[in-house]
Amino acid sequence: MDRCMNLGHIHEAIAAAIPERECIVHRERRLRFAEVTDRTRRLASLLRSHGLGCHRERHELANHESGQDHVALYLYNGVEYLEGMLGAFKARCVPVNVNYRYVDEELSYLLGDCRASAIVYHACFAATLARLRDRLSGIRLWLQVADGSGEALLPGAIDYEAALAAAEPEPPQGLSSDDLYVLYTGGTTGMPKGVLWRQEDIYRAALGGQKPRDSVEEIVTRSLQPALRALPAPPFMHGAAHWAAFTFWNVGSTIVVQSETRHLDPRDVWSTVERERVNVLTIVGDAFGRPLLDELERREYDLSSLTLVSSGGAILTAALKQEFLRRIPQLRILDALGSSESGAQASQISAAGRRASTGDFSLGSGNVVLREDLGGRLEPGSDETGWLAREGVIPLGYLGDPEKTARTFPIVEGRRFAVPGDRARIEQDGSLRLLGRDSVTINTGGEKVFAEEVEQALKHHPAVFDAVVVGTPHERFGQQVTALVRLREGATATADELREVARAHLAAYKLPRIVLFVAEIVRSPSGKADYRWAKAAALERTPASSS
Repeated sequence: MDRCMNLGHIHEAIAAAIPERECIVHRERRLRFAEVTDRTRRLASLLRSHGLGCHRERHELANHESGQDHVALYLYNGVEYLEGMLGAFKARCVPVNVNYRYVDEELSYLLGDCRASAIVYHACFAATLARLRDRLSGIRLWLQVADGSGEALLPGAIDYEAALAAAEPEPPQGLSSDDLYVLYTGGTTGMPKGVLWRQEDIYRAALGGQKPRDSVEEIVTRSLQPALRALPAPPFMHGAAHWAAFTFWNVGSTIVVQSETRHLDPRDVWSTVERERVNVLTIVGDAFGRPLLDELERREYDLSSLTLVSSGGAILTAALKQEFLRRIPQLRILDALGSSESGAQASQISAAGRRASTGDFSLGSGNVVLREDLGGRLEPGSDETGWLAREGVIPLGYLGDPEKTARTFPIVEGRRFAVPGDRARIEQDGSLRLLGRDSVTINTGGEKVFAEEVEQALKHHPAVFDAVVVGTPHERFGQQVTALVRLREGATATADELREVARAHLAAYKLPRIVLFVAEIVRSPSGKADYRWAKAAALERTPASSS
């Protein structure tokens, strides 16, 4: 039995079994599994030729350490993103997701924190990288992907397609189930953190579907079934999207990418579903669902092939589920609950004839609710509120951060758990009632925004005396970033002026939509902000917005 559950190795085995099946489709490009194998082997050879790979094996390392080189993927969705992940895996490197909405300060931090040795980037980002070049001395290989922007190659950079054409498609060697998968996510301090997984664990926790297999032979056998066609609509830089891509690849399916990848274009998404006969569409909550449904009011599409809409990363409300089911009667809707630190944890299926709800889930295997004091597990029917947690296949920890690793992955009753921070209850029937993240994280349209990071950015304006940031309701995005600001005595500033200063430190989606000027901000004696007060004060003055 072949039990090397390495993602690159799995893809190689599937490709050997179904070489002529379409693997990925984007615009006019239609690559078969055999072609993707050839191209990702070439990318792996290129990485190895620059001395990149695995330098220390897993057994030599602490849970927060990596012994592999990291390859940053600074790309929009497309063939190169998923190739970049596979090629890195096959070279025993670690692909790292880069948020292309980051401004210079955030981007520089992430690339430094992940210690990137190589970067694959779309040409349109060349000017940004040129500004940061002096801070990125650790990057030894720069691969620039042509995108029609007309940007010239950065000095020392190599054209992606030319580099692949010149490399040899050598089969990968020495791949291990212990090789790392890393997913960068924000932390409660506002700075992104890299979550470290063994590849076998992330396969079992998130990328193996509802029934992960125990051997590569079993995975290959399942891939011989008729193929599905799946369109993950969110950016691949988010776990929800590339998890969907690898989950469907791991059952021999075809991944379809919509034409417009820089923003959500509902007409393009539905046109792609219609043209490519897509069976599965992955979205992020109401932020995607509302515009997609609005488009169906304007135009008719042949969506007879579509049988499943999967939503993860943000809430898809019951009202929108019902509207999807009314417009596409054969549809099933899968609400998937999970996190970077836990993998898939719970799910809910809605279909015609069933009552749709919001926040109710069936717990997946290995998932529990722990007591608030982490003193044990809550039993069904308990009126206590606890922490949603997972045991068994969980991450190793956070890259370079042993303290946070210990906090998020505690030992409870002699077993190690992942406790990402979601509050929940166990109903009498054993179902999960999700109550929300017990931190100051704001989830706006599937993007995580951290209050302290926004507060610090606002305080760069000289007129700001103090600031506290919370999330308030937003019809489309779930939450909107709302800032309560106290100005210095005698100083003046407008909301737009504060946003402009903060824009130099934050991506646009993190900027506060609402700025409320207050005479006083309540803090505890220790100086910590009273977020309960802040939330109540913001809700009192802020109606839910839909714009």
